[in-house]
Amino acid sequence: MLSRFSIPGFGAKRRFDDLSEQEILALAISSEEEDAQIYRAYAGKLAAAYPRSAAVFEGMAATEDEHRRRLIEAYQRRFGDFIIPIRREHVAGYIARNPVWLVENLGLDRVREEAADMERQAGAFYIAAAARATDADTRKLLGDLAAAEAGHEREANALAAEHLTEEGRGEEDAAAHRQFVLTWVQPGLAGLMDGSVSTLAPIFATAFATQNPWTTFLVGLSASIGAGISMGFTEA
Repeated sequence: MLSRFSIPGFGAKRRFDDLSEQEILALAISSEEEDAQIYRAYAGKLAAAYPRSAAVFEGMAATEDEHRRRLIEAYQRRFGDFIIPIRREHVAGYIARNPVWLVENLGLDRVREEAADMERQAGAFYIAAAARATDADTRKLLGDLAAAEAGHEREANALAAEHLTEEGRGEEDAAAHRQFVLTWVQPGLAGLMDGSVSTLAPIFATAFATQNPWTTFLVGLSASIGAGISMGFTEA
């Protein structure tokens, strides 16, 4: 149950076990809406460099839209047109999503892993929500959505087969590798070379000039700390 992740003492958030069926449905609606937006954001970020993977995420976003539509219909039948404004951040211990900018900077494989985690978490939510539901139609819908989330991996594979051929995936993986080298490896090597020269130069100069190991150590330590601070500000 999701309630085991509840944080005691934080009254500003609701515990999952304390939510009514109306609130659970409203939470599911907002969650599906947010997940669709995340998938579309992934697609938009990947479109230029990885168009085939972007098409897969567009298909996944469309699936989330369909889930949201079914949830809204169920909500309207039972509770009317006004949907309670409740979101993930209002529920203690509820599943959280990493910021899109944080994931996208880690490369294509990390985006794919994040999407798989999102589907697993959504499936766990629907299983817990279905167990709480007392209305037969609502319970059936939540159970169906839990099964759908569990089957999303197969659906994602089907979308990948449609949009992402073996050759296309190889091209995108190669592009992702090049991007990783240019983004992380090359700057790291350049920084290592620059830092080594700028740090070793005053150490050797001090050693030759003073012939004093302790003074040389202090100069080297100061140069290392200064280089670390400088590189830290540069990366920030």
